[in-house]
Amino acid sequence: MVNDSFPLHKRLKVWERDSGALHSVSESKPFMGSVLDWTQSGAKIALVYDRKEEKQCPSVALFEKNGLERSSFSINDAIDVTLEFLKFNCNSDLLAAVVRGETFDTLKIWYFSNNHWYLKQEIRYLKDDGIKFTWDLTNPLKLMCWTLDGRVVSYKFVWVTAVTDNSIAFVIDASKVLVTPFSLSLMPPPMYFLKLEFQSAVRDMAFSSKISQNHLAASLSDGSLCIVELPPLDQWDDLEGQTFKIEASYSGTEYGSLLHLSWLDSHVILGVSHFDEDVRTGYYLHEIEISCSEDRSPGSVTCAGWHAETSHQISLEGVVIGIAPNQLISRSAFVQFDGGKMFEYTSKLGGLQRCDDMAFLSSCPWMDAALVGEKPLLFGLDDNGRLHFERRVLCNNCSTFSFYSNSGEGMMTHLVITTKQDYLFIVDAGDIVHGQLEQKYGNFLPVVVRKKTGESENVFVHLWEKGAQIIGVLHGDESAVILQTPRGNLECVYPRKLVLASIFNALAQGRFRDALLMVRRHRIDFNVIIDHRGWEAFVESAADFVRQVNNLSYITEFICAIKHEDIMETLYKNYVSLPCINGDKSSKTIIDGDKKVYSVLLSIRKALEEQIEETPARELCILTTLAKSSPPVLEDALKRIKVIREVELSTATDPRRKSYPSSEESLKHLLWLSDTEAVFEAALGLYDLSIAAIVALNSQRDPKEFLPLLQELERMPPLLMQYNIDLKLERYESALRHIASAGDSYYEDFTNLMKKVPELYPLGLQLVGGDSCKRQQVLEAWGDHLDATKCFEDAATTFLCCFCLDKALKAYRSCGNWMGVLTVAGFMKLGKDDVLQLARELSEELQALGKPGDASKILLEYCGDVDGGVSLLVDARNWEEALRVGFLHRRDDLILVVKNASLECASLLVGEYNEGMEKVGKYLTRYLAVRQRRLLLAAKIKSDELSLGYPDDETASQASSNFSGMSAYTTGTRRGSSASTTLSTSTRGRGRQRNRGKIRAGSADEEAALVDHLKGMSLSEGGKIELKSLLISLLMLGEEDTARKLQRTAEKFQLHQIAAVKLAEDAGSTDNIDEQALTLDHYTQSVRKQVLNSDAFSWQSKVLL
Repeated sequence: MVNDSFPLHKRLKVWERDSGALHSVSESKPFMGSVLDWTQSGAKIALVYDRKEEKQCPSVALFEKNGLERSSFSINDAIDVTLEFLKFNCNSDLLAAVVRGETFDTLKIWYFSNNHWYLKQEIRYLKDDGIKFTWDLTNPLKLMCWTLDGRVVSYKFVWVTAVTDNSIAFVIDASKVLVTPFSLSLMPPPMYFLKLEFQSAVRDMAFSSKISQNHLAASLSDGSLCIVELPPLDQWDDLEGQTFKIEASYSGTEYGSLLHLSWLDSHVILGVSHFDEDVRTGYYLHEIEISCSEDRSPGSVTCAGWHAETSHQISLEGVVIGIAPNQLISRSAFVQFDGGKMFEYTSKLGGLQRCDDMAFLSSCPWMDAALVGEKPLLFGLDDNGRLHFERRVLCNNCSTFSFYSNSGEGMMTHLVITTKQDYLFIVDAGDIVHGQLEQKYGNFLPVVVRKKTGESENVFVHLWEKGAQIIGVLHGDESAVILQTPRGNLECVYPRKLVLASIFNALAQGRFRDALLMVRRHRIDFNVIIDHRGWEAFVESAADFVRQVNNLSYITEFICAIKHEDIMETLYKNYVSLPCINGDKSSKTIIDGDKKVYSVLLSIRKALEEQIEETPARELCILTTLAKSSPPVLEDALKRIKVIREVELSTATDPRRKSYPSSEESLKHLLWLSDTEAVFEAALGLYDLSIAAIVALNSQRDPKEFLPLLQELERMPPLLMQYNIDLKLERYESALRHIASAGDSYYEDFTNLMKKVPELYPLGLQLVGGDSCKRQQVLEAWGDHLDATKCFEDAATTFLCCFCLDKALKAYRSCGNWMGVLTVAGFMKLGKDDVLQLARELSEELQALGKPGDASKILLEYCGDVDGGVSLLVDARNWEEALRVGFLHRRDDLILVVKNASLECASLLVGEYNEGMEKVGKYLTRYLAVRQRRLLLAAKIKSDELSLGYPDDETASQASSNFSGMSAYTTGTRRGSSASTTLSTSTRGRGRQRNRGKIRAGSADEEAALVDHLKGMSLSEGGKIELKSLLISLLMLGEEDTARKLQRTAEKFQLHQIAAVKLAEDAGSTDNIDEQALTLDHYTQSVRKQVLNSDAFSWQSKVLL
């Protein structure tokens, strides 16, 4: 500061730090003393103007370092005060000063935002204290004060957002409180809706909203307590722009400056005061009863006549960090002390009760309580960005948080938080209660969330400006989050998760109009209204939907947006955990899209006809439902247009004429919604050529395309015209009926149509009626079609109905039905030699088809060839029947043939069962080796992931191949019976399971292929029947030892196979291979006890056990 020629004027001079050269000089100003301070960046300099000559109080001016004044503001104090110790904090966002007055000194702290300086704190001291201060060098919100008598006071300030549950915002600015209801007007401070003026600066305030009563309590710097009652929000229209002066409430006691104010109910306040007197000292908790002596007028602000009286006072042993009211219990609150210790204050008990289960791990300056179900939940945010809840940390990088409720009962449904990385997260209350935060939100790190879920829109939103913080939410259907940027402006965002929660909540309550308005406002898919609980439920409530919406434009827009898919399973599948969906939606997962669209539109159409009066707009809406149906019901729509046209053409006065739009407008509306070609074909389908012509003209078709067709149809007889239209539209059943009614002259067209469309043969039989000649012709043509399509059984039956026996015999022979062939031969009265020749031919054909059992029956019954019949029975492994036939004809030679064949078959089976047991052991050993190596590989990859990240798929595949060794998979080549269990794919597979495919060593699916092969080696049902027949035959022939050996070998093989499958399944379900427990012998003994007497071993003969 340099004195000027004027006595009270000075100039500001700035010199360069390095060179000492003069940098700039300001104009001559009435600066007060030498009070000034630089911002940390050096961009601005704060000084004080002495404005006594203007009879005004001092003001603070901010200069740039080039000597130009940037801005200034008045300190709003007495004229004769002086200002000392002006100083910025370490972030330069707060400016503090000591103002010396006649009776007391004050410490004032200003904050700059949105081009306005707000006085945020005013702390009064006695004149004798000689108060001085300094800011903390590292903590921008910590300030140290000291007095001349050696008393040192440390202040730690926190920013508290004053936005209530009903979205009313309060901003403290010295002795004024700026009030703005965000639900009515979203304007940033210093603008406001209404203003409250107090007698001195406001230090703290609290707001209460109970039903229709809104109360504000404010603690002033002079120790006064003020109460204001505001009207309900729906009566605020006349209050805009007004200023109300608030009187201090009368009190018989002295509180000092109350802090941590909190409303327990509409007549009780809780607050903390600090005294430093001889009589009393320390912190005290006050419960204050509030009453009003003045009459209140509806719709006005009550700002006078309030009385406050302390009903209870408690001495506190520590510093109170915060107070949050308990919404579950009346006149109760949670009180937080230093270190996060939590106590509950209850008015009835008059004391503090410790709540260790709700305590925080550290002090949390920002604390709030929310009600979830029947339990209050406490959340706290500390200075390090940790969000605390029930002695645990929910988030390590939180910057602000708030609660959202979509119900009118005040229950919290979502927690809304912002992180230091500038992301907005929407957290379900259920996820907090059930401890699913890590699983769904990945410690609130976007990279982790995307990696876990692949989706982000339903979890977090990226904020557009760095440092934006939550200052409030709009609850219920508004579903908005209000953010304030560092520049001071306000922004309102609508997270998709909250919007959908609001919509589903409205639908659950049956508020269809509110839900539809939210869907339109936020551009949500209309199908959420249908799919949120399943379209079947919507069909039942379609009448309520139409009645509530009562806006045909909205309903038409809704109809046009209906989709076949269930969007809750596609577009919004990540939101199905919302509470309003759980338990309501049908468990059906596969949706029939056509049925959904048809049923929904049908129910809406019925509701429109029943509940909406007849108007042109209603008729157009009904036409929309017909056009958008699936499939479109265009014929019904054209019928309605036809009625409208008839009303227009009628000469009589019809009252319905005013209720309908014009036929031209209706038709153009239908053509705009539908495919013009489909509408034209539907018009033809009505057999009304005039309507078809009007449709063609309005669809801008070339007359050369449709006029010749319509003229040609007009010249035809009615039935023939309808027949040709049906053919063009491929309505073949209707065409067949019309051509059948046209007479016998068109019978050839009748038969040709059935040949062209074979599905019409059943209808053709009905249409020919009792005409036997035509019936025979239709049946024969139908049989020829079935025979050509290789439906030989049906063809033969059809030929029999029309007595075409030659064709029936041929059809039976083509499908291998030898009994049908021989039966038809009997109907045809064939000679004995012809039947014998036919039987031998059939026997040879059946042998070639692999049916020796049927061939043997023909030889025995029709040809009398006993030798050939027994030989074929042996080939069919029908041992008991072969013995019966041999004994029937008393042929010992045939019995010997059967005996030798059965002994040979038993020997082959014993060898194959032994070979099968070897393969079971080989496959099982290989499986265990591959499984163990794969587990080792997985463990190695997992350990590498922790240090090096995730390997790519190619690397893992190569490692898997390297770990797998060589193996030999052999298949049996010897020939045996159908009871064989060899893995060969030869033609004897009737008695065993089919092969499951080739095993490829080292492939990714080698384990599964090995298990499939083990399962495929089991005895088939056919093989068990043949094995049982062979055992019985051996016993009949006296070969008991051979039978016993065969049965024991087969039993051993079957036990080994079953045990091997169970062992492989057990090994596949565990990550630890125990070589001592997983042995085939151990499992075989265990399986023997469990299944030996089961149906799987029903083929055994007890005499051989």
